[in-house]
Amino acid sequence: MSTMPTPESIRAAIAQGLDCERLEVDGDGHHWNALVVSRRFAGLARIERHRLVYAALGDRMRQEIHALSMRTVTPEELAAAGPAPAAGSR
Repeated sequence: MSTMPTPESIRAAIAQGLDCERLEVDGDGHHWNALVVSRRFAGLARIERHRLVYAALGDRMRQEIHALSMRTVTPEELAAAGPAPAAGSR
C-alpha cells in the first residue's frame, strides 16, 4: 500500500531527479500544483518538460500522485513573466 504524498515528499522526488532553480509544490493531498523552474527546460516543448518531471517522480505518478498540475518554465521565462504567484494560486 502506498503512503499519502506530502508537498515535501513530492518536492524532494522532483528535486532528486531534476536540477531546479525554484520548486514549489502545494495541494490538498489529492490534487497537487507545482511550479518547476529549471534551465533543463530550455528549448523543450511543454510536453517534453512535463515528461522530465514525470520521469523524476517515477512510479509515484502511478501509485501515489493522481492529479498534478504543473507550470514548467526556465528561469528566463519566469523573470519575463514577472512575479509568480505560489504554485496553487489562481
